[in-house]
Amino acid sequence: MHKANKPLSSLGTVHPGFSRKSPHFGTGHTQGHAFAPRFLPLMSTPASDSPWVQVLDTQDMDQHALAQQGWALQYEQLSPGQFKGRIHQVQLPEVTLLREDTSIALRQRGRLDDSVYGFAMALQDSPDLFFNGQRVPAHAIMCGKGDEVDLTTPPHFTLIAVVVERSLLNPLWERMYQKPLAHWLEKQLVLQTTDVKAQNLRDLQLTLLDQASALAHRQHDEQALRQLRDEILMEWLEALPAQVDTSELPTLERRKKLVDRACELMLGHADEPLSILEVCSRVGTSRRKLNYCFQDVLGTTPVKYLRSLRLNSVRRALRQAAPGVTIQDIASHWGFWHLSQFSQDYKRLFGELPSSTLHQRQN
Repeated sequence: MHKANKPLSSLGTVHPGFSRKSPHFGTGHTQGHAFAPRFLPLMSTPASDSPWVQVLDTQDMDQHALAQQGWALQYEQLSPGQFKGRIHQVQLPEVTLLREDTSIALRQRGRLDDSVYGFAMALQDSPDLFFNGQRVPAHAIMCGKGDEVDLTTPPHFTLIAVVVERSLLNPLWERMYQKPLAHWLEKQLVLQTTDVKAQNLRDLQLTLLDQASALAHRQHDEQALRQLRDEILMEWLEALPAQVDTSELPTLERRKKLVDRACELMLGHADEPLSILEVCSRVGTSRRKLNYCFQDVLGTTPVKYLRSLRLNSVRRALRQAAPGVTIQDIASHWGFWHLSQFSQDYKRLFGELPSSTLHQRQN
């Protein structure tokens, strides 16, 4: 990409009061109120679109997903343990900054909005990170249009991200590069950047997030907020590679579609689970290829992933169970006929018995 010689007139610098210290995951100001978000207005303006800050510690996957304002996401737990999370979200004019901490391996799927673009990066590199069916290497940026999100993350994971409105990104891109918004941003891509750019980006994002709540206690004009917004947004865009190769994308998309189709089939026969050979027959592939595609897209096997998916479905149903509905009713609906084995598997994944989950719902 050839950059324009003329810089944006609105570019500013990080507020001088900001420090480089990052927040500590797990230390909460919401102790005992794990699902009550704190909203701190960044400006005194009472308008509904005024900037705000949210810092929220969570102990429940579904509440964690719901707390991310304006986004429709669903989380599936993939590794054993009790979920603990933190969301640190800052809303600026046409831009959302995010830091998300999660304690267990997850798959999150859903959508943000088709009028936004997202850019994200792991705070710590991991070989078990997958974005839209693509393994994410070290110092890589995950980006694309917000109409689809599919992210598989390892335990003890931290994500930083920025979500920007098309109405802001379009003119910004044209002024920076003197050309229209890149067509590849309509896709979901993993793009490599340098270790220096990645670290600069992480440092700046943590700086802004860590100190953003301080703005709630001081009055700042709209221009200052826009300068802060432009600073971080420019850092993200500057970190993107000059050339983007999308030649492998059709192959990656075919693998992901095969995995998605297999998952759809398996969930569609929850009470009488299909064998892997039956799934292979219906999607028109071999068992070896199906296993390869699951490893390539999700980092796991079809059998292991389906079992986790069904256990997650049971948990969600228990948390929404109507009076009189039993554990056996729900477990059998999802193909778990041996209750003692089911209870052991459930406790191994979620750290509690299904009866505890149902009891929480009833109370």
